[in-house]
Amino acid sequence: MLPLDPQADIGRRAWVPCPNCDDRRGCAACEQGRTCSEHWRYLLSHAGSLLHLQCRSCTHIWTHETHFGATRSPWERITSGLRRR
Repeated sequence: MLPLDPQADIGRRAWVPCPNCDDRRGCAACEQGRTCSEHWRYLLSHAGSLLHLQCRSCTHIWTHETHFGATRSPWERITSGLRRR
């Protein structure tokens, strides 16, 4: 299990399913698409519509593309998490 990222801050949260664990299963609020007080993720950083997240249950770190307000091309969205700025 990974340690909690130093950028993790309880004040910066996102409600996105973790691709590593299924901790939201059986939660009525999550299954209805509502936010709940238990199944949120740490929002480590973001670049436009690209979110960098960490699961508070299993500490998995991943990148999630929301496509919300995205002005980048599909290729830039795919590769933007891989480039150093």
